[in-house]
Amino acid sequence: MIRITDQYFWNFAFSVFFVVLVVMATIIIDTESYKDPMSLTVFDFVLMTLATFRLTRLFVYDAVTKWFREQFWDAKKVRGGYVLEKPKGGPRRTLADLLSCPWCFGVWMAAVVTFFYLTSPWAYFLILFLAIAGVATFMQLTANLIGHKAEQAKRETGL
Repeated sequence: MIRITDQYFWNFAFSVFFVVLVVMATIIIDTESYKDPMSLTVFDFVLMTLATFRLTRLFVYDAVTKWFREQFWDAKKVRGGYVLEKPKGGPRRTLADLLSCPWCFGVWMAAVVTFFYLTSPWAYFLILFLAIAGVATFMQLTANLIGHKAEQAKRETGL
């Protein structure tokens, strides 16, 4: 049986790994950046934020990346097929938890987006594309919410 403290070790290890990556990225940005981090505009921040939003949603929720998320889950044989469940512990459990949490995964994606935005001029186009997709996703979610509320109001009033 896996104890909860064993999982704390893996969560801690991934946290330390993240901090090491951020420190290394900071050193690279400080020495190799083509764009000065202190000269970023509000537009740059909005662009990076929207790209981070879209990447987070892509990996945490979207069906097209479900195959990737499921790599970190266990398939358990049951009558009539298989069901997926999170591993009881270990690094795969930490990764399954990370890919299930938009707030957690968003921090990782923010670091990735920021790093590439500051170090590669080519990243601008991908980040712009992701930001536009992020706005479109937000608009679609808003439209779905409005439609859902309208349908709910119709049912409640009997129309």
